[in-house]
Amino acid sequence: MPSPEKILSFRQEIYDYYKKNRRSFPWRDTHNPFHILISEVMLQQTQVERVSGKYQEFIATFPDFPTLARAKLNVVLRAWSGLGYNRRAIALMKLAKTVVAEHGGVLPKDVDKLATLPGIGNATAGSLAAFAFNLPSVFAETNIRRVFIHFFFKDSKDVHDRDVLRLVEATLDKTNPREWYYALMDYGAMLKKKVPNPNRKSAHYKKQASFENSDRKIRGEALRMLLAGKPLSTGEIAGALQEGPERVGRILERMQREGFVKEGGRGYYIP
Repeated sequence: MPSPEKILSFRQEIYDYYKKNRRSFPWRDTHNPFHILISEVMLQQTQVERVSGKYQEFIATFPDFPTLARAKLNVVLRAWSGLGYNRRAIALMKLAKTVVAEHGGVLPKDVDKLATLPGIGNATAGSLAAFAFNLPSVFAETNIRRVFIHFFFKDSKDVHDRDVLRLVEATLDKTNPREWYYALMDYGAMLKKKVPNPNRKSAHYKKQASFENSDRKIRGEALRMLLAGKPLSTGEIAGALQEGPERVGRILERMQREGFVKEGGRGYYIP
């Protein structure tokens, strides 16, 4: 563990940078738990720039848990279009229904309860507790991990998150965790542009697989076609995408099991 003096010096450097270079995003200007939840789920696997363009539109369409809980899947997916990883949209719908049914339409503050909600793991539960309720939760996401590896693991390899989290807890500004975590994220975003990525030293680092010719790309394009509203057969989708019908059929069957599409007499459609 770093000494108290080193912790103070570390905090000072992070906050000094933040005061001069704070990034401005709409979800940082609200304390509405639902709106913060939407931003956190959107940011899980999508770049900030893409989220900035969709966040306001999404919460204008779905301003609260009851509205999202009542929405039809095709309406939610259209609003989500462009963000990718569409499973998150289905998880958000399930989460909204759970919050309405089990929590009176109010997002729980408890980290353990948050972590049980659909699509919310430990890291997102911690971020929600900090950003929505200013609670001193302990979590790490990609920018935070980058900061701690850069400062405290310069000569290490295969750095485990448990070791990062010990330092996150030891250095946490418990008086204002919300701003502290924003400061860490902004410093981490800067490091990504200035130095070789420290996250490559993480034991959890994985290089993202190529999107081209991937099942994920075919899923996205099939979904886009079906969102136009007309039911389509496997052959019609395969022909339009210039892909083999067996591969497309396999992907559509998986999408049906996951709740994205249904199959009717005239083909697949989004309910």
